[in-house]
Formats: sequence, C-alpha cells, structure tokens
Amino acid sequence: MEHYATFRRLSEIAEDQWGLVTSRQAETAGISRATLQRLAGEGILERIAHGVYHLMGVPTSNFLELTAAWLQLAPSVLAWNRTPEQGVISHRSAAALYGLGHLPADRHDFTLPIRRQSRRHDVRLHRKPLDGNQWVALRGLLVTRPSRIAADLLDDGEDAGAVAQVVADAIRAGYDYPGTFADALVPYAGRLGLRHGDGVGLLRWLLGLTGDPDTPRWIEETRAQISKGSDAKPSGVVSSVAGKATIP
Repeated sequence: MEHYATFRRLSEIAEDQWGLVTSRQAETAGISRATLQRLAGEGILERIAHGVYHLMGVPTSNFLELTAAWLQLAPSVLAWNRTPEQGVISHRSAAALYGLGHLPADRHDFTLPIRRQSRRHDVRLHRKPLDGNQWVALRGLLVTRPSRIAADLLDDGEDAGAVAQVVADAIRAGYDYPGTFADALVPYAGRLGLRHGDGVGLLRWLLGLTGDPDTPRWIEETRAQISKGSDAKPSGVVSSVAGKATIP
C-alpha cells in the first residue's frame, strides 16, 4: 500500500512535467531521497540529471535533457507554477524548441533577471530583463518569443545568415509578426552596417540573405504593422498554455 501511494504521488507530479520529477519536488510530496534512490535501483525511476528523475511509463518529450536542465533552475517549483524569474529557455535552445533555423543546440540556454551560475558545462545562463511580451508558455515550457530569439542571437554574435533563417522560418510559420521582428532588431542595425535604428532595413537585409520570395510582402506587412503601432501576437503564434501539454 505504501509503495502504491508513493508511486501515485510521483505520478501526479510527473504526468504534468513530461514524466519528470525533481528530488526537491518529491521531498515536498513526502518522498525521501532514500526512497527515490531505491526506486531508481528498482528501475521505476531513471536519473536524467542531478536531482531530476524520469518516472518509467510516463510519456516524455523529445527535449528531455533541455527540460531537465530547466527544472534544475528552480527544483522546488512545479513546472506549471513557474514565472520568468525562475528562468526562460532562450537563444539556440529556444530556436530548436520552435524548430526554427539550423543552429545546433549543443548547450542549454536560459535567460534570468538575476545573475546565476551553473556548474554544468552544457548550460549557459544569460542575465537580461524580459518584458511580458517577449516570452510565451510553449507546451508548458517558458520560452522567449521568436523576435526576442533573433535579437538575442545577434547580440551573441551569431552568424547573420543563421539568424536570418530563424527569422524567415518564424514568420512563415506564423509564430511572430514581421513588424515585431523589426522592432526587436532596432538596436542591431548600426552594428551590422545599416542606419542606426533602422529595424525595418535590418529585417529586409536578413530576409534577403535567405532569398525568400515572400520578403517584399513581409516588409509591406511590417510597415503596415508599425504604422498601426500593433504589437499583438498573430493568430498563429504560440500562446500561453497550461503546463499539461506534451512537447512533440
């Protein structure tokens, strides 16, 4: 009976966290670390990262390691209760999560409002503020909006052609407005040899690198959006959703 109760408490957490549970969350639910280690030895739990376990039999995601690293940032906080203060997936990791561009996500990138350090060599923490319109909840994970991804990648010195592909993919998929990209790119126009503050010009130049035939139409939409002062998400953009969804 005790074994069943333990499994049920773990399941209640893991099923809404892509099959994952942290040791801190388990302790809050009344399950000791010794019990977690015993369950891992019995093959009921699989250790994914330090303090993060996968409950066997519960479906997980294709971004298992990224999700585990995100949970490690605030191991006591359940995924569906998290805010940007506990960390937002960003940069290359965010692009990979959306399926944008071709930059290898060979590390886990997160943005936080305060300075933090990680002992993991494959985790990179960025200290930057995030406005409320610069991130969304994507299938339960907090992730930066594509326009912010593009700005962060340029700020990081990524190849302009690679960033351009991220931009084109995001616009074509309806994840963000062209005009919202132009707004986000304003600070980087001068750095890339264009007129300072010319976000539209930088967007046109980046899209030109991809050779996308829809570039003229997107630039026209950009000018129309800017003239209206609109910063709403397009109907197709990923919206804030509950943390129960499964990442494909």
